[in-house]
Amino acid sequence: MSVTPVESLSAALSRLDVPCERTTPDEFAATVTAHVTDPAVGVPLDGLDVSLSETPVAVDPTPAALEAARTGVTPSSFAIADYGSVVLPSTDSGLELVSLFTDRHVVVVEEADVVPDMDTAFERFGEAFRADAGSAIIATGPSATADMGALVRGAHGPSEVHVLILEDDDD
Repeated sequence: MSVTPVESLSAALSRLDVPCERTTPDEFAATVTAHVTDPAVGVPLDGLDVSLSETPVAVDPTPAALEAARTGVTPSSFAIADYGSVVLPSTDSGLELVSLFTDRHVVVVEEADVVPDMDTAFERFGEAFRADAGSAIIATGPSATADMGALVRGAHGPSEVHVLILEDDDD
């Protein structure tokens, strides 16, 4: 029996202690709301068929709102299933700040944008970089370090990550 990229991503995320939930466009607002801790900030979910308008997430936050936020919600360009990684594009909307400076990062990825492996991810990266010379962060689980002894989460980014997989409309 063949495992789908989404099933592989879910298993990899489970090994990283990262909650992963599938949601539909109709259930999206309620699903996001269940995963945020107030105050929450986010960036526009450009390219997705959903928005944060019916959630408690403040979009386009001020520096003060970002500093006070406990949760950040962002889209992901795609996810790499076998690593449990999400790819966060560099954007003018401040996506990197929202994903890195909050305690909890809720990341949204479309089901069709879950690639099976790093080879496929590199192919996709190549296409994007040739098109606009952009950059991206590959994030795998919560930020953690053991540089000074015991494992510490949240040292260089969020201490919690939640992944929401937005199901295709035709499912």
